[in-house]
Amino acid sequence: MGFSTLSNATRASIISVAIAAIGFVALSFIGNTIPAPIAFAIGAIITGITIKFTTPLSSNSEAVETTTLYVGNLPYRANETSVRTLFAEHGQVLSVRLMKDKHTGKRRGFGFVEMPEADAKEAIQSLNDAEYQQRTLKVREANERTVHSAE
Repeated sequence: MGFSTLSNATRASIISVAIAAIGFVALSFIGNTIPAPIAFAIGAIITGITIKFTTPLSSNSEAVETTTLYVGNLPYRANETSVRTLFAEHGQVLSVRLMKDKHTGKRRGFGFVEMPEADAKEAIQSLNDAEYQQRTLKVREANERTVHSAE
């Protein structure tokens, strides 16, 4: 696993620890000849420069287009883990939400799965009308949520 495969937070932490270690060694050789406020200011400047160069300029390069899928006719005994496992066979699963009745807390037999766009298309092709725990699944892109106003 290379340095470039680590998350930004992990890289920043590693760099901060490395700079702190270098600073400790440097101050050990210099001794107490630098007043504390000046040493603190130098540390703050170096940390600021480090953060500036370790933070990505654009987070859009890591953004992935996602699609939310409607999954209908789910068995009532299916849970988030089993649905995640089923869809993970067809790509990366970002989230699973199974709908429950507000009053009873029982599952309603449908839910939503969020996946990267390409994986979602493959999941629709593979899982729509497929048998799952003795039920025929209905998988399609979810409709956009609409807000209904009371008039």
